[in-house]
Amino acid sequence: MRLAKYLAHGGVASRRAAERIVARGRVTVGGEVVTDPARDVEAGDDVRVDGAPVAAEPHEVWAVNKPAGVVSTAREPGDRPAVVSLVRTEVRLYPVGRLDADSTGLLLLTNDGELANHLTHPRYEVAKAYHVELRRPPSGEDLRRLASGVELEDGPTASAEVRRLREREIEIVLREGRNRQVRRMVEAVGNRVLALRRIRFGPVELGALPEGEARRLSEDEVALLRSSGLS
Repeated sequence: MRLAKYLAHGGVASRRAAERIVARGRVTVGGEVVTDPARDVEAGDDVRVDGAPVAAEPHEVWAVNKPAGVVSTAREPGDRPAVVSLVRTEVRLYPVGRLDADSTGLLLLTNDGELANHLTHPRYEVAKAYHVELRRPPSGEDLRRLASGVELEDGPTASAEVRRLREREIEIVLREGRNRQVRRMVEAVGNRVLALRRIRFGPVELGALPEGEARRLSEDEVALLRSSGLS
């Protein structure tokens, strides 16, 4: 198995992040520093990151209803709580993608680097749905523009699914994941987001999970996540 994949399976980070960790010389195999993430390793090899041994751990996937003010990181050096603190488990979890600190709703956490990479890779276009409260009621033209794509500083957005829920609330479904994308799209049509809540990630829905609570996904739900975007 390649070293980066081994680290991802060991819950260190996603495969891409593991490649960067290896390239920085933070990984040893049998006591020797290795900087090639494609180096082959076996289950019995002594693999360490920053001196700490890496061993395979069982994969877990959790759904969290993230409150506002909680950051989408594995650890937070400041005063704000990190989302992993909401999950009671012994394994090292990492967020799958991000939600802004002031956004709420469904966030997935896992120690399965391959799954995390699959769910966030642009190739698979895994859908994410949001409920968005706006400062003013959007016009029909606003909704049409959001659905067909708007121009942002990093290029035009892909088409999206958009529908009105209430006078100032819409649902938007994206299949791409740029930084603060929903907020920037809304600003591009002359409006502003007052509240943003993710309600679905691929086949997993937020449902009635209370804010600040977490639940571990079933094997069937994880299987559905693995197949997202493959059809």
